[in-house]
Amino acid sequence: MTDTFTAVVIDDVDGKPKASFAELGLGDLPGHNTLVEVEYSSLNYKDGLAVSGRQRIARKPPLIAGADLAGTVVESEDPAWRPGTRVVVNGWGLSETNPGGYTRYQRVDSDWLIRVPDEFSTEQAMAIGTAGYTSALCVDALAAWGMPADGPVLVTGAAGGVGSVAVALLSALGHPVAASTGRPSAHAYLTGLGASMIVDRAELLEPGRPLQKERWGAAIDTVGGQTLVNVLSQARYGSAVAACGLAGGNDLPGATVLPHILRGVALLGVDSVQAPREKRQAAWNRLARDLKPAVLSAITTVEPMSNLPALADAILAGEIRGRVVIDVTR
Repeated sequence: MTDTFTAVVIDDVDGKPKASFAELGLGDLPGHNTLVEVEYSSLNYKDGLAVSGRQRIARKPPLIAGADLAGTVVESEDPAWRPGTRVVVNGWGLSETNPGGYTRYQRVDSDWLIRVPDEFSTEQAMAIGTAGYTSALCVDALAAWGMPADGPVLVTGAAGGVGSVAVALLSALGHPVAASTGRPSAHAYLTGLGASMIVDRAELLEPGRPLQKERWGAAIDTVGGQTLVNVLSQARYGSAVAACGLAGGNDLPGATVLPHILRGVALLGVDSVQAPREKRQAAWNRLARDLKPAVLSAITTVEPMSNLPALADAILAGEIRGRVVIDVTR
């Protein structure tokens, strides 16, 4: 164990959030009961906002950035977590109210830990990361509601991290998947993940009638805003839409109750930050069962932590496809 290590820290500079690389020691970490040697984190949209300084994500600066982490337990006051156990942490306010995963070591609460399934390495666990775990929560929510017997399942923002894993999971379950993207270069990528049709993002961006032609047997929406309004308006009778993102806005412009009261369409909100352990474990069980390592390889790139400033700008510009794993040792 080294005396010092590099971390990405968000602090307030002249009243604005600013990320910088800093040398820290174990004494700089919080007082939680479990010390983890971090091997990998990942790049999520929220991480891009935090590292770029474009939005105030860290509510208690200075705070280590990184919304998730995977590594091995070094020591724990909780006897359930022995040294050497491979673990993953998603959510629980990492990078917002608790120090996050862009660091070589981190102290976390043992209640936050999930064992990395035997099917995955720690690198693969972060190839899944918060995005893939959120996708599994969405699929579980739709399955609990009742997945369609027919009709395509729409995934918006399909070339992103959440969308990519959602397409792969739904395809593995045998559902026809409609993948929405605004990037023509991603079409072959998405069909390779199992999408049976491509929907131009522009089709879902224009305001439309409160009730439109019924198209989708179910949907996972990662975008929000006008896109979600149109998805709800096009959902088939008795279907459900799992919503988990707001890259397109946190409002629902022009939305009405008509899809809900005339077609019985359900809007299922999916939260990955405070989800209880049983939901988390079920999501990781689904990922271990249904997400193939070959799919992870197809959607993943590994980048050193030193590249985070450029990567943050890239994900906010919509230039990142699939999942980016952050190697915190480089």
